[in-house]
Amino acid sequence: PGATLITTPRPLVALESATSGRGFLIIMAITRADVENVSLLARLQLSDAELDRLAGELATIVSYVDQLAEVDTEGVEPMAHAVEVQNVFAADEVRPSLPREAALSNAPRHNDRGYLVPPVLGE
Repeated sequence: PGATLITTPRPLVALESATSGRGFLIIMAITRADVENVSLLARLQLSDAELDRLAGELATIVSYVDQLAEVDTEGVEPMAHAVEVQNVFAADEVRPSLPREAALSNAPRHNDRGYLVPPVLGE
């Protein structure tokens, strides 16, 4: 409500302020530098060609998301799912479990009680 969408030749990301509650938009462009930074954080080693390709692909994705800003959502309640969902979990039923010997039979190391694994935090 009351927000202005700025259009430029470059694809933009519009982020609604979560703290203000006033619904203003912060606009920023996705650049190759952004892709480089994210790849560094994700510990990905990308070539120059991959960085250029991913920057273009992400810009395309963002342009599709920008189209959603044009949709009139006045009077539409927020939802967690696109369709009405009831409890999707199966009811808990008590039934016999796998015998311990069978469960441990394929473990590389075990004792009579469970799996044996190397210590992670020390002895």
